[in-house]
Amino acid sequence: MAQLQYWGTGRRKTSVARVRLLPGEGQVEINHRTMDDYFGLETLKLIVKQPLLLTELLGRYDVIANVRGGGISGQAGAIRHGIARALLKVDPDLRPVLKREGLLTRDARMKERKKYGLKAARRAPQFSKR
Repeated sequence: MAQLQYWGTGRRKTSVARVRLLPGEGQVEINHRTMDDYFGLETLKLIVKQPLLLTELLGRYDVIANVRGGGISGQAGAIRHGIARALLKVDPDLRPVLKREGLLTRDARMKERKKYGLKAARRAPQFSKR
């Protein structure tokens, strides 16, 4: 018999996360590693758990996430976005709670590109009179 699972795709900066929710006891696996092993900072672990805490489903689903690209902060945000989208498939009545906290909105902020003639996106070279 096939196991019931819910999928969600999350994005943040240049990170993309594919998230699966399975009925279980609340274990979080990221790229075949435990969350404690993958994320060293407690704030990043809290970001990942936020949708489950808000909907009071923390101990009821296991999370399996594959995430690529970006840094660890962007990856944590992408996983959070993916979990929130997967929770909508579990129960569409959770939408107002997740929407109010802004977890369903894709954060579109990206790094600004470097421009020619400058040292960075907006940082000008040091002024020299001669």
